[in-house]
Amino acid sequence: MLKRVLLIAAFLISACVTVNIYFPAAAVERAADQIVKETWGGPAEPAKMPAPQSFNWFSPLRLAALTLVSEAHAQEADINVSNPAIRALKDSIKARSAAIMPFMDRGNVGIAQDGLLAIRSTDGIDLKQRAEAKQLVDAENRDRENLYAEIAKANGIQKESIPKIKSIFAKSWLDQARPGWWIQDGQGNWKKK
Repeated sequence: MLKRVLLIAAFLISACVTVNIYFPAAAVERAADQIVKETWGGPAEPAKMPAPQSFNWFSPLRLAALTLVSEAHAQEADINVSNPAIRALKDSIKARSAAIMPFMDRGNVGIAQDGLLAIRSTDGIDLKQRAEAKQLVDAENRDRENLYAEIAKANGIQKESIPKIKSIFAKSWLDQARPGWWIQDGQGNWKKK
């Protein structure tokens, strides 16, 4: 019996610590909402704070940890959205928004399900305006894609996670679209917000 207790104690003392590297989705969501509001003037709702977590001294994991193994808590990730490259992209998106919004108000340009802009109708605009709308949409989409890559780079997020960042931003662009703008649903159908 003593041998078994010593073996278990030796195991607990030499136990390996596993570090889980995860994608900071909640922090990216907050950053996306902030950037969309800064660049396109999203709704003026206060940001939702996460509910405080309760502390339970008698949880099984805490009791086990009190034996010999100490407990570690990961700090909430804080996404850096303020380096020179990111600021330049945000400024570019913001400066362009005033030129794009009239096309969005008329329904010529909409927000696709992937969060990028799309020409959805050329009704009521002449050839020159069509070319202008296409140029604005192309530049906007290029800046958005570059923004997602820069956010990943600035925060040490792997390139393979850029589609996750894009998806989170897509939700924010769609959620913060103004009433009357056209948005694309998950099935690819256009509808007015």
